Amino acid sequence: MIDQDPVISNIKTRRSVRDYAGKPVSNEVIESIIDAGIHAPTGFGTQPWRFVVIKDKSIMKQMSGHCKPRLLQQLEGVNTDAAVQFKKMLKTEEFDIFYNAPVLVIVLGSKTAPTTDYDCAMCAQNMMLAAHAMGIGSCWIGTACLVQDNPEMMQKLKIPADFKVVAPIIFGYTGTVPAAAPRNNPVITWL
Repeated sequence: MIDQDPVISNIKTRRSVRDYAGKPVSNEVIESIIDAGIHAPTGFGTQPWRFVVIKDKSIMKQMSGHCKPRLLQQLEGVNTDAAVQFKKMLKTEEFDIFYNAPVLVIVLGSKTAPTTDYDCAMCAQNMMLAAHAMGIGSCWIGTACLVQDNPEMMQKLKIPADFKVVAPIIFGYTGTVPAAAPRNNPVITWL
């Protein structure tokens, strides 16, 4: 049966992890995860990605501090239960948008490649699935894209001017793994 296939199982059991054990992730493991990412398909074979690996907690804290108030502004007027809860967390000084993960990998995309966003998103998904297969949790932190409005931070992160932040992803050995969110049945039009 298809659900017993290891690839399908890996896809269906991966979760966005926001609780990490204190165990560090080796550079070798991160390189393996990135290697899985670069095997994603790309439009016109451009391979428009670059990667910034951050293990320095002080840099991650600065990024979190920069992004939190900007996200609060974006969420003004959004009053779903999830948004209200998240806004409360954002207002606390100790909250870290990176959930104290040991590693942040930023997938950068070339501003000149026509399919950068799609290519880098597929790369990011490969990376998260590879990490899950290796027993490592991950979570795409879209909020961290807000760092792009800070030229000093972009320089500190050594992000070239002709690249943009597409997929900031945290990685680490998991603490608590969340339960699966229910999935709606797909809407399919057959022709």
